[in-house]
Amino acid sequence: MKETIRIVAPAESEAPAGSAAENPAENTAESASESAASASAAPGVLQIANDADVLALAAEGALQGVTCIELNFPKFTDGRAYSQAVLLRRRLGFTGELRATGDVLIDQLLLMQRSGFTSAVLAAGVNAEAAPRQFVVFDEFYQGDAQQPRPHFAREAE
Repeated sequence: MKETIRIVAPAESEAPAGSAAENPAENTAESASESAASASAAPGVLQIANDADVLALAAEGALQGVTCIELNFPKFTDGRAYSQAVLLRRRLGFTGELRATGDVLIDQLLLMQRSGFTSAVLAAGVNAEAAPRQFVVFDEFYQGDAQQPRPHFAREAE
């Protein structure tokens, strides 16, 4: 069975009060890449806005020394962070922790796992006890994903 996403308590991913991650409106003097990717309180953690170009950030060296990247889902219907996760895993070869933050619901967890996320901070009011059930609904997928890049038809019979 594939490893499931770890549910993270909100306190583990919060930036300190007054930080750039908490109030992006105060960052008007920063460059686009600095505001799109900001270091949070913990060393080695990078927060990336969901409209940031992760390929450009990588080219600028923003991913150097980063062990955890937090990708934001500002609302349930905005899935750009899925694409960022796939780019980070498949094209850029990022092997550290990818954490989903923002409006994260348990319905999204399976697709987040397939996109390469390793942890998630659930939105306020979401019952974390229901999350593990999401990973046992399907045990195999026809398409490839971040965990199993080869599609089902291309895998050898076991």
